[in-house]
Amino acid sequence: MSTFSWQKLKKRPLYVLAPMADVTDCAFRAIIAKYGKPDVTWTEFVSADGLVRATPEGKKKLLKDLDYTEAERPIIAQLFGSNVENMEKASMLCKDLGFDGIDLNMGCPDKSIEKQGAGAGMIKNPKKAQEIIRAAMTAGLPVSVKTRIGYNKNELDTWLPAILETKPALVTIHARTRKEMSLVPADWNQVKKAVEIRDQLSPETLIFGNGDATSIEDAKMKAEFSGADGVMLGRAIFGAPWLFSEKKFSLHERLDIMVEHTKLFEEKLGGIKNFAIMKKHYKAYVNGFDGAGDLRGHLMTAENAGEVENIVNAWKKANIKA
Repeated sequence: MSTFSWQKLKKRPLYVLAPMADVTDCAFRAIIAKYGKPDVTWTEFVSADGLVRATPEGKKKLLKDLDYTEAERPIIAQLFGSNVENMEKASMLCKDLGFDGIDLNMGCPDKSIEKQGAGAGMIKNPKKAQEIIRAAMTAGLPVSVKTRIGYNKNELDTWLPAILETKPALVTIHARTRKEMSLVPADWNQVKKAVEIRDQLSPETLIFGNGDATSIEDAKMKAEFSGADGVMLGRAIFGAPWLFSEKKFSLHERLDIMVEHTKLFEEKLGGIKNFAIMKKHYKAYVNGFDGAGDLRGHLMTAENAGEVENIVNAWKKANIKA
């Protein structure tokens, strides 16, 4: 059983990996843990209802989203859902799977998830949100919440206190409303305000900020400005699994890591997830150097890891001097 506690992580600020559907899957997280481990890692979000109600085949696929390696610890399982009973059961399952904590997604703007009353839909129903948080807490793991500053408008003054009433271990504030999606710059003044609200209502709860952090250096500045206990980085990890290490890799090494990532995706997720998911990563890995467009074009035609490796090897032979 995990003995993880957010309070035991004395380092401040913490730099953590955001959960992103069809991005931070078990293959990519394993690569990130190897080349640039964050302080804490989140899984992709998983439906609590699905984990409880799915057919054996459907459950097998969902459990792949909760696959992790010991190298990723501390590892947090992110769940979404609005059914209290199912959230209790799914949280117990996460405990049985050995997770260090549970995070509840109360900010996703996907309409199909909002129709279930989950994701950003929770902002409209604070009482239900409290019930879901308390349901997750029955598993005995640290429970955190990832959310936004409001739905159609800024509601931080009422929404955050409702969450803090349940005394979660951590709240991550994505500094935009649901309506704003990612169409406007994240407002880190709102993260600063969240810290002030936390200080008054639940001093033990950590506050993380999320939104537009482009590097560890940028995250550090955002943490200093806002007073946040940590920063969650998301899109910056695309094509840069070494992000949290701040190490420099040569073009040759970056391409080798991309091939390794592809092989791991095929090994862990082949037959479960569409290989086309990897092509989003190629667009991020392969840019900013002469001939990138040409190599990217060839990679878009690949259908498996073997073809990707052959394309990369041929390109390196023709373009990179030993």
